[in-house]
Amino acid sequence: MKIALMSNFLLMLLTDIHASVQPQKNFDLQRFAGRWYRVGLAYDSPGFVRYRSRLTVSVGTVEPKENGNVNMTMWSLTSTGCHSKVYIYKKTSVPGVFTYYSTRHRRVKDVTVVETNYTEYALVLKHKKFNKEFTQVALYGRTEKLSTDVMEKFRVYATAQGFPKDSILTPPAAGKPLKSLTPKTVLLQEVSSQSHLELEETHNFTLICQNDVILWQFVKL
Repeated sequence: MKIALMSNFLLMLLTDIHASVQPQKNFDLQRFAGRWYRVGLAYDSPGFVRYRSRLTVSVGTVEPKENGNVNMTMWSLTSTGCHSKVYIYKKTSVPGVFTYYSTRHRRVKDVTVVETNYTEYALVLKHKKFNKEFTQVALYGRTEKLSTDVMEKFRVYATAQGFPKDSILTPPAAGKPLKSLTPKTVLLQEVSSQSHLELEETHNFTLICQNDVILWQFVKL
């Protein structure tokens, strides 16, 4: 009985913590734009455990749109080559808080830029209402290596959100300069330019880079 009561108390405590999550004060999207490296990830999904040892630093670009939405493109280097995912983040009434539709989980998720100094690091929380399958904390840096103090800030914050120690990851570099992964040419296969524009507004998709050429493939993320 005592164990059950304690479990309920901890669940209520975590719910209160996440309900009080606030974005970076006076968040400035234009200053946040540009290249970021994901150098830390806290994710406790049971299905992700087997991939923890394979995780490496990835690189992304934040591109603000005129309507206030954001295109977030993430590149990563794996044994099968260069892979890229594009996310369409939609603005909300709160600066620093966005939403996007995950076709993988078939639900809308919220994304909050919790803390950033724009020139060095950013802490980003995905899905405030804690759920092992959906909630993540990511640490982004303007460079692939961040200071010890910033790395510790990430670990402390992730722990406070309820993530166990073994789910808080600081992956190694990819082994190849990530700047070289940015493709030079775009090849659209079986997709017209108009279809591509429509797709950007509503869906996520994956790109595979081969010899500096992007091959477009539509997948569930």
